[in-house]
Amino acid sequence: MATYCLTVARLQLALGHGARRLHVSAAYRAKANVSMSRFEPSSFINYEKLQSNVDIVRKRLNRPLTLSEKIVYGHLDDPHNQDIDRGRTYLRLRPDRVAMQDATAQMAMLQFISSGLPRVAVPSTIHCDHLIEAQIGGVKDLARAKEVNQEVYNFLSSAGAKYGVGFWKPGSGIIHQIILENYAYPGVMLIGTDSHTPNGGGLGSICIGVGGADAVDVMAGIPWELKCPKVIGVKLTGTLSGWTSPKDVILKVAGILTVKGGTGAIVEYHGPGVDSISCTGMATICNMGAEIGATTSVFPYNHRMRTYLEKTGRGQIAALADEYSDLLVPDEGCEYDQLIELNLDELKPHINGPFTPDLAHPVSDVGAVAEQNGWPLEVKVGLIGSCTNSSYEDMGRAASVAKQALDKGLKCKAQFTVTPGSEQIRATIERDGYSKILGDVGGVVLANACGPCIGQWDRRDVKKGEKNTIVTSFNRNFTARNDANPATHAFVTSPEIVTALAIAGTLNFNPETDFLTAPSGEKFKLDPPNGDELPAKDFDPGQDTYQHPPADGSSMKVDVSPQSNRLQLLEPFDKWSGKDLEDLRVLIKVKGKCTTDHISAAGPWLKFRGHLDNISNNMLIGAVNSENDAVNKIKNHLTGEYGGVPDVARHYKANSVSWVVVGDDNYGEGSSREHAALEPRHLGGRAIIVKSFARIHETNLKKQGLLPLTFSNPSDYDKIRPDDKISIRGLETFTPGKPLSAVVKHSDGSEETLELNHSFNETQIEWFKAGSALNRMKELQH
Repeated sequence: MATYCLTVARLQLALGHGARRLHVSAAYRAKANVSMSRFEPSSFINYEKLQSNVDIVRKRLNRPLTLSEKIVYGHLDDPHNQDIDRGRTYLRLRPDRVAMQDATAQMAMLQFISSGLPRVAVPSTIHCDHLIEAQIGGVKDLARAKEVNQEVYNFLSSAGAKYGVGFWKPGSGIIHQIILENYAYPGVMLIGTDSHTPNGGGLGSICIGVGGADAVDVMAGIPWELKCPKVIGVKLTGTLSGWTSPKDVILKVAGILTVKGGTGAIVEYHGPGVDSISCTGMATICNMGAEIGATTSVFPYNHRMRTYLEKTGRGQIAALADEYSDLLVPDEGCEYDQLIELNLDELKPHINGPFTPDLAHPVSDVGAVAEQNGWPLEVKVGLIGSCTNSSYEDMGRAASVAKQALDKGLKCKAQFTVTPGSEQIRATIERDGYSKILGDVGGVVLANACGPCIGQWDRRDVKKGEKNTIVTSFNRNFTARNDANPATHAFVTSPEIVTALAIAGTLNFNPETDFLTAPSGEKFKLDPPNGDELPAKDFDPGQDTYQHPPADGSSMKVDVSPQSNRLQLLEPFDKWSGKDLEDLRVLIKVKGKCTTDHISAAGPWLKFRGHLDNISNNMLIGAVNSENDAVNKIKNHLTGEYGGVPDVARHYKANSVSWVVVGDDNYGEGSSREHAALEPRHLGGRAIIVKSFARIHETNLKKQGLLPLTFSNPSDYDKIRPDDKISIRGLETFTPGKPLSAVVKHSDGSEETLELNHSFNETQIEWFKAGSALNRMKELQH
């Protein structure tokens, strides 16, 4: 009954406009005992339009198309005339829907409110998953989060109701698991304000992580721009078996491509090995594609996806996907920009880290590598779950490992936490006994939320600065990300390997070959894990945590108190002056890796995601200053004193001194958080000049009226000194493809001129001139 209620209401909101209706019979509605007003009269899947657009583009290009090309080009605003050149041209696209997590939805909805539009133009949802801190256990942590975040949840709920956005309440689960269970389907294009949105590629969807300003464009009904992605093919042969899991595929690929090897590309998996991977396993692989910088990742439609759709109440979509199956797989003979081949028969369990998700090791080697490098061998905490690995199959495989230990009288030597991906997963693993097994072996079941994966973890077993090791089934392991401790060595691997290492209590344990010792003294080896792909008894939906928007929310009030320290209405950024930018101070020259965690930390700062001025107090506090190798300690060149990065930036702004940030390679990798762009703009920044950018962050900077620029010669980074003044010239003739120049004035009186490249197109230059993309949107309304 409850499954039906939830599924139909979400189906109505999930599907785009088109010609194929999904009808719900009156008899079925009556059987479900639900109000007719819950449902819209009909829903559509737009496969006809997708097919029509693909046919137009294929005829124009006169070549076979990859799957990702079919879905992306199938969503072109103007398939007849769009200039298409992989890696060069910008595409104007019409995504089917938008999803936002609560930490990024605050700023996205504040921007949408600023646009003055009455209602979203495409189906959109908000998901409350980021603001729940892991402390004690799921029930108590959730109750505390509802109390602490009441103002934010009320804002998101009322804004959703007013503007036509569905609202998933706290406790619903992690955004990407909810999307997979309800909204993703083969051929859909979805954008989400979270970098791990590509999770939906496990259901044959093109799901792309973006900043909030991009989401506002789509919600406003404006064509969304994306640089035409290159396509990296990963051909899978052989079969997954034993201790090797879907996670190992992406851990291996991350080791091959590194954290920036996928930038500007969609990773497309294909080949006979695909059929040995479950639908949720494919989602795991796509999810962590964010860690190689990929635009997104995708798998071709197959019987595993069909089964998952049927089990999650979407059998009618599966039937239509079967009808259009040729549209949902790559064309024979299509060409990839790069091809990687992986034989799953030969793939071994992997564990990646510490401090970066592309440092790949076979599990059999990591103990020895850790000893050589002085990494702590003792595993202090094992953490399973997260948006990457919290499916029914994941939990089942982890439970199968735990049960073997329990049967021999063993429990985890390390602390052990379990994060269900959704309320549906929580309820189902509780019903089927997995939760009890994982609890009995020493696990604490946390709330259905992001929790420790994003730093929402009140960790108390080690002191800050104490060197220690944790192993997780998460996706990201940057310095201090999980627990705010820069000395924590975090490794990412599969849930079953995490469980085995938590039981053994050491990195120096290979479950394929090594023995454990039972309390009786008996030596035993763990059998390879096993777990059902999907529950035999169907899913238990658990509690209904979804709020459908009213048909007309125009009378709804959305209040933001001027006294709030959590929410703040936005003021428009200033327009470009029309002149070159002269004598900009170097606020900080960043050394080495600078992710969005370094630029705008999460964890305790998440509470300020709806208040731009307050959250700007964390700007670049994690970045390493090249001048002194310190964090959050830079020289104020107006006073000569050293201070925190935000403090110096505020002092410059108060004295009308504009500034730039200078950075290294792949600047802004990681999360999609646009706060990493909003904060520098708010505090007086004008340009970010680096060796190279991560895709989402570069776009976010453009959206907020900043200049993301790259050194034409990367070695010019070394020519910049902390006390330089930089003038950016060429802005009066700012055009696509034409470099700008930087005149660098050194304190010794010498000068040099450097060439700076950019990737702005004509539309994006208009954003810069208007002061931001939102300012430009308002100009076009008048």
